[in-house]
Amino acid sequence: MIQQIARARHGLMVSSAVALAMVVSTPAAAQVDARLERIEAQIRALQRTVFPGGDERYFEPEITAQGNAANTPTPGISSSAMTDILARLSAIESQLTRLTAATEVNENALTALEQRVTAMEALRAANTPSPTPLQTPAQTSAPTPAPEDNQPSGVIAVPGSGDSGPSPERLAGVQAIAKPATGDMGEDEYTYGFRLWDAGYYPEAQQQLALFIEKYPDHRLISYGRNLLGRAFLDAGDPRSAATHFFENYQADKQGARAGDSLLYLADSMIQLEDTRRACIALAEFGETYPALATGRLQSMYDGLKGRVTCS
Repeated sequence: MIQQIARARHGLMVSSAVALAMVVSTPAAAQVDARLERIEAQIRALQRTVFPGGDERYFEPEITAQGNAANTPTPGISSSAMTDILARLSAIESQLTRLTAATEVNENALTALEQRVTAMEALRAANTPSPTPLQTPAQTSAPTPAPEDNQPSGVIAVPGSGDSGPSPERLAGVQAIAKPATGDMGEDEYTYGFRLWDAGYYPEAQQQLALFIEKYPDHRLISYGRNLLGRAFLDAGDPRSAATHFFENYQADKQGARAGDSLLYLADSMIQLEDTRRACIALAEFGETYPALATGRLQSMYDGLKGRVTCS
């Protein structure tokens, strides 16, 4: 578009120069007027290319009311032809300048928009996780697929020992735990993880609860799921991993249904790791942030943890 305007501007300047030469060399003012009218018509056409829709901010409509036409003064024969031509050429120059500036602004805006879209697409592609199916430690070539929605049981991976795979007893125990099918698939995934944890199948519960958190991050039970995932690690004897999940649940939503629980279990994890300073910080934060829980549902746990550590 800018090249088109530049070519038009060059052509108009050449035509204007010819028109001026005609004024100087010949009294044929009528021919000059006709030529200038053609140039002005080209400018109006170019304006409508840059500003489609006939926006009156940039150019006048081609058809006006009859009454207005009667009031438009017509240059008299006695006025200076040179002065009239110079004025009209100045108007053409001004129009071309505005058109060039507007076109450059539009092209810069389109370029910036295209760059933003390209960056967003690249970021989305980089942040899209590759699906990783659950599998047992013994599997190397044929991973176990992740549980399907409403599938009753037996699909979640079961840990084994070395290359022997899970024991028949453990496999049978996991398969005996039914996955509910209530119609709320998010709640079904969480409940299945809770049942695995409640039965003492902690590694399987970890996989199932992690699946629930990944698939349903906005579910009403998400605070329960993150807290229970931490407990599945804590009960499996891994307080360091547990502390990570407890802290994430507390930080993600301090008003969540199990945020206070996670803060207390974080203190428990720190005590097991012999990190007294962080345990005391977590206990103090709990007492300040959740006074109702500290004197209510979680009072016995809170008092018990305070008795296991000496805080200054």
